[in-house]
Amino acid sequence: MSEAIRRFFGNPVIPVVVIDDAAQAVPLAETLLDAGISAIEITLRTPRALAAMEAIAKQVPAMQLTAGTALNRRHLQQVPGIATASELMLGLNAGLTHFKLFPASAINGIALAKAFASPFPEARFCCTGGITEPELPAYLAEANIPSVGVSWLAARPAIAAGRWDEIRAAALRLKPRNPS
Repeated sequence: MSEAIRRFFGNPVIPVVVIDDAAQAVPLAETLLDAGISAIEITLRTPRALAAMEAIAKQVPAMQLTAGTALNRRHLQQVPGIATASELMLGLNAGLTHFKLFPASAINGIALAKAFASPFPEARFCCTGGITEPELPAYLAEANIPSVGVSWLAARPAIAAGRWDEIRAAALRLKPRNPS
């Protein structure tokens, strides 16, 4: 496993964010790092998403970045994610062991990860998509789910308004768990 993958999956909770203004990216990344979160997923839903990622990469290099919401062929080639056993097997066959499992709430991500545990013991998942704060402990209790991506931690309105204290407080409420 690469160092980047190890570091990314070492974060039990990963904010999944929508950034409309790239100028908000660096303060957001600094706020999250200050609260002990060192990985973030920037969704590719806005025209400024890649600029936001570039700003974070240059100015906050300690933050692990990933892109989400593949919208076109180029994005799809850059963001490996799965929702079925067939997709998982293709990834494993290509030498991958760590995957984004999306949309977790819609496909009963906990049950799916449990079902994958026996036939695919090497697979690890970052479950994202509709996971609420009360559901976090159940996801993170599974040995093959070392991390969960959530959108409520750094919500779009809070980012747009620069409510960094609110985001910091939400991040600090989380209890870290040792990664698998």
